[in-house]
Amino acid sequence: MYEHKTTLRVRYGETDPMNVVYYGNYAQYFEVARVESLRNVGISYKEIEEMGIMLPVVELSIKYLRPARYDDLLTINTQIKSLPIDHRIIFDQEVYNEEGKLLTLGKVKLYFMTKDMAQRAQMPELLKEKLSPFFT
Repeated sequence: MYEHKTTLRVRYGETDPMNVVYYGNYAQYFEVARVESLRNVGISYKEIEEMGIMLPVVELSIKYLRPARYDDLLTINTQIKSLPIDHRIIFDQEVYNEEGKLLTLGKVKLYFMTKDMAQRAQMPELLKEKLSPFFT
């Protein structure tokens, strides 16, 4: 299993009038954490796109347990629980506050697609090389 933690601080513009993070912003938080988790293993989304592969989100589920608020420092724990063997990659994500309380759970499924989005593709070999050591 591969795991990476990303931190970010809730900005004022991400909250509603009650200073609670607007629910739609969690998709962006998850994206930031996914991008950083891949960068951490040595490959960027930009490099994957330069290989002619796009990664559209095809499924997103979020469970809200507790609110995050303006100026909270959040930790997003991102996991890839199994090495992709086909055109899919799944990220399990958890959001914690500074006290270590679990706030939100998410699961995001993406497909490896050709750049023109015409067909599914396999995971790029370089990404497979970078992730494989975590699944031995």
